[in-house]
Amino acid sequence: MQNNITIIVLLGFQDLHNFKILLFFILLIIYSLTLLGNIFIISLVSLSRNLHSPMYFFITQVSVFDILLTTDIVPNMFSIILNDGGTISLQCCIVQFYMFANAEATECLLLAVMSYDRYLAICNPFHYGTLMSSMTCLKFIVFTWLLSFAMTLSDAIATWNLTFCGTNIIDHFFCDFTPLLGLACSNATIVHIQTFLFCVVVLICPFITIVVSYIYIVYTIIKIPSISGRKKAFSTCSSHLTVVCLFYGALISVYVVPTKGHSLIINKVLALFYTVMTPLLNPIIYTLRNQDFKEAFMKWRHNFHPNI
Repeated sequence: MQNNITIIVLLGFQDLHNFKILLFFILLIIYSLTLLGNIFIISLVSLSRNLHSPMYFFITQVSVFDILLTTDIVPNMFSIILNDGGTISLQCCIVQFYMFANAEATECLLLAVMSYDRYLAICNPFHYGTLMSSMTCLKFIVFTWLLSFAMTLSDAIATWNLTFCGTNIIDHFFCDFTPLLGLACSNATIVHIQTFLFCVVVLICPFITIVVSYIYIVYTIIKIPSISGRKKAFSTCSSHLTVVCLFYGALISVYVVPTKGHSLIINKVLALFYTVMTPLLNPIIYTLRNQDFKEAFMKWRHNFHPNI
């Protein structure tokens, strides 16, 4: 990789210069709550035997990658906000993109695995324990890790081999794929082909899996004779469905919907929601209406503070 560019300038939120202190503290609070919320979920699931089930095991994996995603983006963003921009080496920029893409790809695959888990739990409850054993869960997790690692690594290597020249300015707050690729002055056909394959494997296929799983789930729930039974069945997958809608809705708004009519600040705000707000909301959605989490938390609090 021979480049005229060695340093990338990230402009960040220069349009919001007058609000940079406010934006810094808002993001600091969001980042802190994101870490606390996701660490809380991981800790509670680990400590509570009542939560030692496939569904909660998969939720902890989502929390792990939510932490990795925000930690990859947000700490560097603090410096960019306070300094009205920042610099990053080209190598670190590509690494940041790789870490971001890896976290998002793994979460896409995990959401698909979780939808399949809900399908088995609702549509085949009598064989659920056998079909979704601890070893099966571990195989699913290892598979999602390895697949996302391999797909994003091939993309990162192809990007690394491009030649970058000309301007070194990215009008964004992190090294996202599209603005980074815009700095390349060599043929990026291979990168585009690999990116297409990446999207098919880690975005479209998981989305199809989720849709098909929920078609069967809805069909099964409709056949349940009692209203209480239907509500109970739907409540076990409502949180996951909400997270899926939030995740893919944000993904589509940033990368699929045409952005030519949008101002750069709107695109940045959409990306900010996708990279910062979604990891914050996920633990809230999973725990807010989940009775198992509430009971586990009350038991944990009673064990540590019996007088409360």
